Order: sequence, then structure tokens, then C-alpha cells
Amino acid sequence: MPAKNHEAIAQKLHGLIGNVQKAIVGKRRVILESVAALISDGHVLLEDVPGVGKTLLAKAIARSVAGEFRRIQFTADLLPSDITGLNVYQQQSGEFLFQEGPIFANVLLADEINRATPRTQSSLLEAMEEGQVTIDGERHILQPPFFVIATQNPIELEGTYPLPFSQMDRFMIRLSIGYLEAAEEEEMLRRQRLEDPLIDLEPVLDTVELRKIQRRVRETKIADDLVSYVVQIVRATRGAEALEFGASPRGSLDLMRYAQALALIDGRDYVLPDDVKSSAPIVLQHRVIQKKGSRFATVSGGFLVEELVEQVKVPV
Repeated sequence: MPAKNHEAIAQKLHGLIGNVQKAIVGKRRVILESVAALISDGHVLLEDVPGVGKTLLAKAIARSVAGEFRRIQFTADLLPSDITGLNVYQQQSGEFLFQEGPIFANVLLADEINRATPRTQSSLLEAMEEGQVTIDGERHILQPPFFVIATQNPIELEGTYPLPFSQMDRFMIRLSIGYLEAAEEEEMLRRQRLEDPLIDLEPVLDTVELRKIQRRVRETKIADDLVSYVVQIVRATRGAEALEFGASPRGSLDLMRYAQALALIDGRDYVLPDDVKSSAPIVLQHRVIQKKGSRFATVSGGFLVEELVEQVKVPV
């Protein structure tokens, strides 16, 4: 795609956001942030109470990009092979045949991911980072685009296994949908009184177009001083008094790409300081650990990141 087409790409992305809104009332900001992660080739962790539309969001995005959607309900007895697939012995041929698991999809919903054991959770790590799975020493490539939306309920702790820090770092952003306003909830009831809102939802992009847009995100210009700005923000989290651990270099990379995505959605082929500044809390909040037993222990990671961003000099 020529550089002059960035405004046309922005129109397509706003069309995608609007199409998802046909299924989900309100919550445009959450949808925009999810789309930004999608086109950045990242993954999303949705942390919220049941019934606020987490599954509906994943299905609406999958339909809007004409991608194959699969859902895995995570439970304590789920095995890694239930996700990745396994080699099945064929008696007639005397050979093993690989049977793909549900991870071979364009949009994967990992529902209630914290209900599975750490061993099963870890089966997603290779796929999320490298776009492949290894079964019995043989590598199997996932067909791009590959987008994971994982959900977890922050209220119920019994029978759950908190995601380790290394796995949290695989998610580009962590979102909370939240409850609807009264008028929005009334509109949702009217829309869904007779039928499922997904029935008439038509694709506005295909996976080939989506891959082109993902490449354009990486081509979006970011000046050297803004690259330094990204690094300074991330490094500020590593030396902060309130934090035990700061964000990783992967956090720096995700912050840059997410800022590039916001620029493209805004119709620009270059990144502004505000793109980086607004991206930092959502990209870094789940990658930092507050110091236990200190006055910062009960403060949210997002709030601490926002404070640190304000202390970093913005390039002119």
C-alpha cells in the first residue's frame, strides 16, 4: 500500500470499529483499543466480571475481519494437547497424523484462562510469541493473522491459577469493559429482544487486507527522539520507588507498535508524542509489579505508570 493511502486505511479501520459496534452497544473506546492491538499483531487480556460482553467482542471482531473464530473454555482438567492438537496413530497406514487443535484459528478466545493449570496456560506462550506450536519436536506454523483474546474473572479466586508474570507480558494490552450506562443497557435490550446481534454482522475486511494493514502499522514513521521517549518511559518503570519490577524490553516494543497503530487509526503515517503518552498506561500497567508492604501496594499499575509518564520529558 502506498504511503498516501494511510487516510484510506484509517477509514477502513473506523469502518471496522463501527461494524463491531453494531453488535456491542457503546464501549467504542474498548473496541478501538482492541482493534489497535489487532492491527499491531498483539494480543488482548480482558479482565472483567461475567456478562459484560467479552465473548461477544471476540466474536464480533472475528466476523468483521472474515477470520476463523474458535473458543476454548479453560478448565482445571484441560490439557495442553486440547489446545495445540496432537499426533494420532493411524492403524491403516501405520503412521502418526497431526490433528490440529483449536489454537489453529485467526481469532482465538481463551475463555477464563486463569481456570486452567499453569502447564496448560503455558501451551499458549509459543503460539502468542512466535506464531507456531511444537508437537513431538515438529514445528507447526499458525496461519496469520493470529489474535488471542483471553478473559479472566477478577472476582472469583477459588479454583483459579493466576497468570505468571511471564505470560502477562505476552499480552500487548489488558482491558476492562465495564458496565453499560443506563441508556446503553436499554438500547442493548431493544437490539437483542428478538435475535442475536451477530446474525446480520457482515465482514468489512478480509484476512489478506488485515495482514497488509498490520504491515503498514510497522511502516508508520516514528522519529528517533520518540523512540528514545518510549525507552525512557519503560526504563522509568524499572527504577521507580513504587515498583518491585518494571516493564520488559518486549514492553518497549509493544508500546512503540501500539502508538504506531493509534497514529494509523487517526489517519496519520507518523507517530506523535501524544500517541506514545496515551499508549503507555494501557500497554505497561500489567507488566509492572508494585512493592509489597509499601504505601504503593494498593495503587493500580495504570495509575503508577501515568505518574511516571508525567515525569518523563516529552520530546518537542
